Parts: sequence; C-alpha cells; structure tokens
Amino acid sequence: MAAGDNQKLKMLYLVKIFFEETDDAHGLSLQQIAAKLEACGVNADRKTLYKDFAELEKLGLEILSEQQGRSVLYHLAGRQFELPELKLLVDAVQGSKFITEKKSRQLIRKLESLVSVHEARQLQRQVLITGRIKAMNESIYYLVDMLHEAINTDRQIRFQYFRWNVHKQQELRRNGAWYQVSPWCLLWDDENYYLVAYDAADGLLKHYRVDKIVRLSVTAAPREGKEAFRKLDPATYTRSVFGMFGGERSRVTLEGRADMVGALIDRFGKDITIIPQPGNRFSAAVEVAVSRHFLGWIIALGDGVRVTGPAELVDELRAEAARLTELYTNT
Repeated sequence: MAAGDNQKLKMLYLVKIFFEETDDAHGLSLQQIAAKLEACGVNADRKTLYKDFAELEKLGLEILSEQQGRSVLYHLAGRQFELPELKLLVDAVQGSKFITEKKSRQLIRKLESLVSVHEARQLQRQVLITGRIKAMNESIYYLVDMLHEAINTDRQIRFQYFRWNVHKQQELRRNGAWYQVSPWCLLWDDENYYLVAYDAADGLLKHYRVDKIVRLSVTAAPREGKEAFRKLDPATYTRSVFGMFGGERSRVTLEGRADMVGALIDRFGKDITIIPQPGNRFSAAVEVAVSRHFLGWIIALGDGVRVTGPAELVDELRAEAARLTELYTNT
C-alpha cells in the first residue's frame, strides 16, 4: 500500500494505534507511530503528529508523553475501564454458570478489545484461573434479552420448561405443556439467573431458572400481577428462598453458638434480629421459605445452630433426621 492512499483516515488510524498498542506501561516514539501510519497508507511527520495529538485531546483522549533514555514515548491514558476493573469483569464472565463456554470466550475477547494488546495478555492469563461448570443452554444469552424486552414493553411471555433426566437429556415438564406468565424481574442467586413472574392461573408469583426455559416468545397480552409484585422485596425474597426452592414462608427462630452468627449474616444479611444470650450463645429470627433445601442447610450447620420454632418445623426437622438415619443405616 502506497503511503498517502488513506490520508483521510489518518485520525482514525491514529486512534486505533493508541488504543491497541499503548498503555501506561507501553508507549511509542514519534518514529514508531509514523512507521505504523505509513503501513496503513498514511503520511505523517513530527510537526503534523504534534497537531494530531492536540486534536485528539480536544476529543477527550488523554495522550501523555514520557522520556525514556533518549526517546520520548507517547501513550493513551485515562481509558474508560481500568485493567483491574476488566479483570473483575473477566472473572465474573468466566465464573458465571449461566453463560456457556462459547459465549464466555466471545465476551472475554470483547473485553480484551478495551485495553492494549499488552494488557489483553493479562486478561488471558486471568481466564486460566477458573474452570467451573458452565451452562449448556446456548440460547440463554438471548433469553435474558427477550425477557427484558417483555418486562420493558409490559407483555406476557410463553415458553416451555425442561429438566434433566437420568440419560442427561432434556425432558419437558408438564408433558410439554406451555407456560404463560407475566414477567416482572430477573434475580441472580447461587450463580444462576431466575425469572420472577406472575402466574394468573394460580394467582401468585413464581420463579423459573432461565437456563431451563426453551422456545420463549413474547405475546401481545398485557402483564398481570402488578399488585403482587409491588409487595415483593426482591432482596428479602432471594435471601429467604434457599437455592430458589420454593416453600411456605415462615418466621423461624434459631439458637446457636456465637461463632456461628457469621453463617446467618452471610445468608440473610445484617438486618436480621440477633439477640446475645448467656454462655456465648445467641438467638435469632429469620423469615424463610421452608423447603427441604432449607432443612439441609440447617442440618449442615451441625450442632452450631438449631431451630427452636415454630414447633411444626422442629417436628419436620426431626422427621428429616429420622429419614436420613434410616436411609444410611439400611444400605
């Protein structure tokens, strides 16, 4: 390509060079910048480059110079994202169970384009840290977008819902029957996306794992259940519904060792009622959706925490302990 063929594109190429090849630790001399522009079919000399840098700064790009030996190196500073911020985003993408491996790689490549080629290598090394179980529903990326569309346009949705069978195949629930509900919000819990929607047939709010939704479509019907959703506190809902396994909501009282308070705060937040008790112990009250998942969480805490009420829940825990004892003593 002859130098000067792309002279009209000079500023665009210059921006590209600064974004892709410079950062706080890597700069380019005027000679190097001129050579790179020449490779793109653009003429440049020292005087015009100084003027170009000034024009870029008027556009909001911060071009800094630094003396290194006999050379002055120029680099782009003040990017929209700092490298530590992008590392966090890469970790979040790579560690998210609901994003498939393919989509994770695509998103990370896009994040890498926000820094220089030198800093992008650090993001690539970041990827090697994790190797977690990922979702297998490739369409979830677009399902989330469609759900937001339905919420923003105040429309009901229609879909089928599946579970995995023992042959590791998708098996439609309700023998393939269609679900039609009013979507109200998306919640993030235990590294999964959940849709909270109003089921008019049952007259209550329900939640659905987004990665288990298939054949989703947005209908023309307006949403229902506005009053039910208005009463919902999403933060409280997420904390009280263990692993998003539903159950009857109940106010549960607990008693335990003081060193176990952290387990409750980690799960329910600092707003729960905790009362210090003699003997380095505590009592607490929490609101939860009582499910087998919650019972399993209590049992996993061992003798550190025990349920003291309501009485029917204590009886349910005793029955669950008896069931587990029988299950593992008769095998």
